[in-house]
Amino acid sequence: MTAVHDTTTTTTDTVQIAPVAGHIGAEISGVDLRESLTDQQVEDITAALHKYKVLFFRDQHIGHAEQIAFSRRFGAVTPSHPYDDDAPTEYPEILAVDSRLYEKRFGVRKFSYTNFWHTDVSPLINPPAASILRADIAPVHGGDTQWTNLVAAYENLPESLKRFVEGLRAEHRFGGSRPVWNADSDYAKKVAAAPLVTEHPVVRVHPVTGERALFVNPGFTTRIIGLSPNQSDALLKLLFDEIAQPAYTVRFRWEQGSIAFWDNRATAHLAPSDLNHLDVTRVLYRTTLEGDIPVGVDGVASTSISGAQFTGA
Repeated sequence: MTAVHDTTTTTTDTVQIAPVAGHIGAEISGVDLRESLTDQQVEDITAALHKYKVLFFRDQHIGHAEQIAFSRRFGAVTPSHPYDDDAPTEYPEILAVDSRLYEKRFGVRKFSYTNFWHTDVSPLINPPAASILRADIAPVHGGDTQWTNLVAAYENLPESLKRFVEGLRAEHRFGGSRPVWNADSDYAKKVAAAPLVTEHPVVRVHPVTGERALFVNPGFTTRIIGLSPNQSDALLKLLFDEIAQPAYTVRFRWEQGSIAFWDNRATAHLAPSDLNHLDVTRVLYRTTLEGDIPVGVDGVASTSISGAQFTGA
């Protein structure tokens, strides 16, 4: 069955939900994140997240504490990142996506960790369930983020290809096949000292909706287990091309106070690559929710090769 969403705005007693693309994404209005959410609002936003995969909020001028409090209504919030040592001391849950930090961290001028489609920290044995990203400084133009619906990508495969990939597992390695940092950078040394490597099912079953999603991404997935290198590369290229189909995607223009909240179990996203030649600053802050261990169609869970579960409170 092809994933299709309605195109009308849904209004509950407390939340307005307006779809923004054919397969993914909805704008949420009628809430003020400076205030505590009601249980009904949490329920409505959670249902919308599972249906639309990524939710967008505008004009939410909040700080770190309010972002963490909002995040905690939807699950346990983890520390900022397995390799992050730049989180604010008083807010260890906050990951700074800050163009001013990336050159120092990776040894190259960048505006994001990776410019490949990726699912956040998928090399963990329990990748984040969801991520919440808030814009503090947004460039006047450029710097958009895109998301893709991995459920739609799976559902639109031919039946024979679905059956084939459902039985496969893939290696996810932090740094992927082409690390974005210089080999002699401090970040490279940090990753080498504590590598994250996990074998995940190529198709995972969502623990809440039961939907099946392609769970591979060019940012972190390095090979298909049991295939020759040429076979693995060819199949991964096919799947990477599929998840990048424009039909499954939505694009978001950041403004100060914009927030994106996405289901990391059913999406991949693409950071911008159109700013590196511009003298601009882009600063966003991310929180993540503790995830479960993925399970394949066969009921078999992922296997950690290196690295422990990443948990929150």
